[in-house]
Amino acid sequence: MSMLFAGIATLIQTIGFGPVGARLPIVQGTSFAFIPIMIPLVAGKGVDAMAALFGGVLIGGLFHAILGLFIGRIRFALPPLVTGLVVMMIGLALVKVGIQYSAGGIPAIDKPEYGSLLNWSAALVVIFVTLGLKFYARGMLAVSAVVIGILVGYIYALMVGMVSFDAIGTSVSRASAFALPLPFKYGFEFSLAAIIGFCLMSFVSAVETVGDVSGITKGGAGREATDKEIEGATYADGIGSAVSGIFGGLPNTSFSQNIGLIAMTGVMSRHVVTIGALFLILCGLIPKVGAIIRTIPIEVLGGGVVVMFGMVVAAGVSMLSDVKWNHRNMVIFAIALAVGFGLQLDPKAVQYLPDTIRILMTSGLLPAAVIAIVLNLVLPEELSDEATEEVSGGMSGKE
Repeated sequence: MSMLFAGIATLIQTIGFGPVGARLPIVQGTSFAFIPIMIPLVAGKGVDAMAALFGGVLIGGLFHAILGLFIGRIRFALPPLVTGLVVMMIGLALVKVGIQYSAGGIPAIDKPEYGSLLNWSAALVVIFVTLGLKFYARGMLAVSAVVIGILVGYIYALMVGMVSFDAIGTSVSRASAFALPLPFKYGFEFSLAAIIGFCLMSFVSAVETVGDVSGITKGGAGREATDKEIEGATYADGIGSAVSGIFGGLPNTSFSQNIGLIAMTGVMSRHVVTIGALFLILCGLIPKVGAIIRTIPIEVLGGGVVVMFGMVVAAGVSMLSDVKWNHRNMVIFAIALAVGFGLQLDPKAVQYLPDTIRILMTSGLLPAAVIAIVLNLVLPEELSDEATEEVSGGMSGKE
């Protein structure tokens, strides 16, 4: 369902209808930004929690689409200090998952094989191949480094017995050759925690989309994005996510990786991306494709996500490099990071809060974002000469 509706959402962006869609070569896909919200909603609750999850996806998607009406007028509240912190917090929330996958997967945490050299060897093969291609290869090999790294890791896993051909054959044979999506397969439920969480994260995702659209037009066409393109892209983001939620898919957003690909190749044709969208839709309608993907050992995926989630953190740091690091901005960053990351590390610190608030707080991401936005709006830009002096090389004081 994620592949199918990523393709549909991409078609909405590239082809468009009415005011919906940027009509630019924008690739849509399942967003990792929502994972810190989704994990607390379903952790330990099984399939029963999925109804509330997809209810949140639907409402959050509709809210995201509404943001398209005024996204251009609220950008003043989101300077690099805020957006960089948010992106970095997303990465920090996910790197733990990458390490757990590399060590053997979350279900295996209490088992003796968790963290074994065999498990880590598969993840390290992926990491080293990815790094080697990224820095020593050129063209498509460099761009496809993560995918090729996972393929090499998969072959290694087959060679050392981590995957059996019988398991692959059984998994693929049981999967259907063709299947249409079923609406509300997991049921449907409105959960206040899910709705608030997805709506707030939709705001963050909308901000990312604005940056992606601007990056594509600047890198591929040498111009600034128009308001119509930004609004259309935001509409398409939200509608794509809402439709995806109805059929058991996850939220969609524009993929930042596409900016670098367009800038490198100079291919600005939206019809090229449309062909890719049709391929995604085809794969989504053939469950055997998903069955093959599910045979990839979790340790191999772990090596790939360690690289990708680490790059998310690095992207946030890069955005923060545009910040003027005076004492005001350092205080805002310090408080937001300390509270948000601290709650990620110790969720029990707020265990007595009502369930809705607790789930939102333990994500870490939302409290950090709210603190940074509010403090940035209410604290004066100029406190005093001493308080606003630019800091170089970290915290400095008078000698």
